[in-house]
Amino acid sequence: MPPLPPLEDDLDELERRDRLRTLTCLDGTSRAHPRKAERTLRAFCSNDYLGLADHPDLLAAASSAAQTSGFGAGASRLLSGHLRPHEALEAALADLVRLPAALLYSTGYQANLGVVTALAGPEDLIVSDQANHASLIDGCRLSRATVRVYGHLDAGAARDALRNGRFRRRFLLTESLFSMDGDPAPLSDLAAITSDQDATLIVDEAHALGVLGPDGRGLCQQAGILPDVLVGTLGKAFGAFGGFVAGADVLRRYLINRSRTFIYTTGLPAPVAAAATAGVSLALSEEGQRRRAALAARIQSLRASLARLPLPHPLPDQDGPILPIILGADRAALALSQNLANRGFLLPAVRPPTVPEGTARLRITLSAGHTQADVDELAEALRGALS
Repeated sequence: MPPLPPLEDDLDELERRDRLRTLTCLDGTSRAHPRKAERTLRAFCSNDYLGLADHPDLLAAASSAAQTSGFGAGASRLLSGHLRPHEALEAALADLVRLPAALLYSTGYQANLGVVTALAGPEDLIVSDQANHASLIDGCRLSRATVRVYGHLDAGAARDALRNGRFRRRFLLTESLFSMDGDPAPLSDLAAITSDQDATLIVDEAHALGVLGPDGRGLCQQAGILPDVLVGTLGKAFGAFGGFVAGADVLRRYLINRSRTFIYTTGLPAPVAAAATAGVSLALSEEGQRRRAALAARIQSLRASLARLPLPHPLPDQDGPILPIILGADRAALALSQNLANRGFLLPAVRPPTVPEGTARLRITLSAGHTQADVDELAEALRGALS
């Protein structure tokens, strides 16, 4: 058996460049206030936007489903792994985004990878926002389609990219709320462009669903558009796990037959699907409205505090839960992260290749699980560290 390549040399090089990543083991049920070595931290890096990950309704739904449907699905859903909780969740998701049908995937990454590679091929054109998530980028690469990347949020550049050349099919890919910059896509403009160009609009609503739009139904609903393909995740605002693709019924039937990341993977565990259904139901309930209101209050409070600090770059002009503090150098982001860690805050540095070169940052994500005191004390800690 041949030896492994020189992995230690590669890791040493990452460490030399301030790019080495490590894992932090946490305890407890709260994502806003996890424990580390018996110390309770205030975490501003979780995507549990509504604070549902430890909600009793999710725990009860998972426990009940485990009793009635077992835990592991046991097989691909095309074999024997298609269970009643999957059907219930897909119906809830289609209703959530006001589209005819939804197909559940085991992860959001698999949903993006699976839909792009199933729909696009070597004779096609994909036009993709420069800041799109890695799962969309990998889907573009694996599709073998011609890929044109347009400047972040530049609808005019997207239009120009779609116009040029002869292709079988044309696709435009964007996130609705971008995961690292926290800014919204010009969805109305992009929808008009794809309609004019007879192109397919694919929108990843991972970070907006449950949080933004009417009743938390996302930015597509807020913009008054229905994309051809909508992708979402269940491990963020809904407090569970998994991903989905929504659209026309024919899209769902096509993906069941052509999407490799759906066909060749075991179905989501039944308790996880049941917990996700409970999370969606909560997000649409009066309690969900209260949690969104609490989250909005925390966002506005922190934005106001950060506006008074000497930030190297301005915050995005939006009302979402993602507030990036862009510092530039990797070492500067690591230093600020460690400074905050010493004060009891968990905010890991986000460095390339997750973000572009020269834009290392702390990515603050807020949750309904944060208290006003959490937000005030984070602002005070940042004031001391950045002054």
